[in-house]
Amino acid sequence: MEETPLPTHGVGPWPGGPESWPDDPRYDRELLSEGDRRNVVDDYRYWTMEAIVADLDAKRHPFHVAIENWQHDLNIGSIVRSANAFLAAEVHIIGKRRWNRRGAMVTDRYQHVRHHEDVAAFAAWAAEASLPILAIDNVDGSVPVDRADLPEACVLLFGQEGPGLSPEALAAASGVVEITQYGSTRSINAASAAAVVMYEWCRRWR
Repeated sequence: MEETPLPTHGVGPWPGGPESWPDDPRYDRELLSEGDRRNVVDDYRYWTMEAIVADLDAKRHPFHVAIENWQHDLNIGSIVRSANAFLAAEVHIIGKRRWNRRGAMVTDRYQHVRHHEDVAAFAAWAAEASLPILAIDNVDGSVPVDRADLPEACVLLFGQEGPGLSPEALAAASGVVEITQYGSTRSINAASAAAVVMYEWCRRWR
């Protein structure tokens, strides 16, 4: 039985050889020569990583994403990936410095990530930056995301898979937002919840 070939992604070497390479410092000569199989949109094909980050920095959205990291949650990588997809200004890891990068699919190379020792340090940073903290959790008093106030400049704070946000994190927030659900499960996956709220922010502001 003939095996089905695995799908390929990206592009091969620049057509035409070195003589036809673009005269643009953003392009990586090694990628032009060997092809670009990275997980980037077509507009960034053959660009250096530094050039991509610089271009993203010029147009990042003013919302930030923060994640509590007390249990080395595997969802953190996926949230970083979504933050990159929705062009968040920065991702903030609260608690343990180390986090599982597998789910990020290398997007953390293009996304600014900052570490805070604890909630108090994170809250102090947000206050200095004049950014309101919006906690995302389905607790008493939370407002459905379709009716919640999502300021243009803010921090969206997400908790651990299972226990959700810590009491300290909820106390640091100026508001709590939840995602309306219609089935029998009490909550949805933390990474999925983050993507939903980031998309809602983009739908309103972009």
